[in-house]
Amino acid sequence: MSAVNTPRIKGWCPGALRPMESGDGWVVRLRAHGGRLTQHQAAGIAAAAQAHGNGLIDLTGRANLQLRGVTPDSHGPLIADLRALGLIDADIAAETRRNIIVTPFARAKTDTLAAALATALASSNLILPAKFGFAVDTGAQRLLADTPADIRVERDTQGGLILRADGMATGAQVTARNAPQAAVALAAWFLSQGGAVGGRGRMAALIRRGIRPPDATRTPALTAPAPPPGPVPQGMLVAAEFGQISAPTLSALAETGPIRLTPWRMLLVEGAASLPDLPDLILNPDDPRLRLRVCTGAPGCPQALAETRAFARRLAPGMPPGRVLHVSGCAKGCASPTPADLVLVATPRGFCAIRDGLASGAALGHDLDPDRMPPLPELF
Repeated sequence: MSAVNTPRIKGWCPGALRPMESGDGWVVRLRAHGGRLTQHQAAGIAAAAQAHGNGLIDLTGRANLQLRGVTPDSHGPLIADLRALGLIDADIAAETRRNIIVTPFARAKTDTLAAALATALASSNLILPAKFGFAVDTGAQRLLADTPADIRVERDTQGGLILRADGMATGAQVTARNAPQAAVALAAWFLSQGGAVGGRGRMAALIRRGIRPPDATRTPALTAPAPPPGPVPQGMLVAAEFGQISAPTLSALAETGPIRLTPWRMLLVEGAASLPDLPDLILNPDDPRLRLRVCTGAPGCPQALAETRAFARRLAPGMPPGRVLHVSGCAKGCASPTPADLVLVATPRGFCAIRDGLASGAALGHDLDPDRMPPLPELF
């Protein structure tokens, strides 16, 4: 048996210039250049989110920010404020192409490489699928291997740089100088091979069809897990409960230091030795909420069949050690594109349970009443 609610797949992601309608208004997604925000920019985003939206800000799995509750009337003033902060692209096509995730612990050379890639993409005429993205992951160990991206600049086992198509085990040797144009060329190759049909498509799906880029012989460096919240050499990593913070919380963090965005729904406050005690934030690496993947749910998402976050908050104290729970408002499973130990998916009759899978997977037994749930360890 599978989850009975069939969500509508839109096939694209929101941007700043191309917002997406949701249950609580328009969602406006910001792609910070290089994944970095100055203190001035972070404070400005917080003020704009409060003035032109509902003051809620999502941290996405692609190291972006989403401002919620924007209206058709407030969208124009919001864009004007964000443009003044240097956060808006020239047009929707340029915004779509500049879909770059940068390792949060980047050094100056990596930041320079990411900026050069953004410039190369901006000057190209590529029409890429809205979900098509790039990762610059050039530390000694790869941190973004599990983060969605179609073209990756990484270290290889010998310390050099490689360009790797997602879905390939190996990549082509590049240098910091030629990597940006090589990445643009690989994206053009993807399009020339029929990787995008009807404006949609991903690199890994093309590779699965047996189409391989040339000269991919270099082995990427080993991967490392995402660090937990707490102190790191660059400052303080702080997690957001269920990937969402309020505008006042972001404003308070902006007073502490510059901010790097991460794809782990955490923020890196650079240079900080400590952080104030603020709502929405998690600094304890053992907090069970870190192992919960929870979508917006109803009423914020029009496709969700139930409220999810208060429900997940009630479940958190009963989480078995080391296990991951995904609570989803529908079978689309936006909060977790990878399998979880247990998935609870909202249906018209409650929540169905799925073990070791995705929200779209086969459910176990009958739907569960959220007010009469058995102890979580019995479901895992």
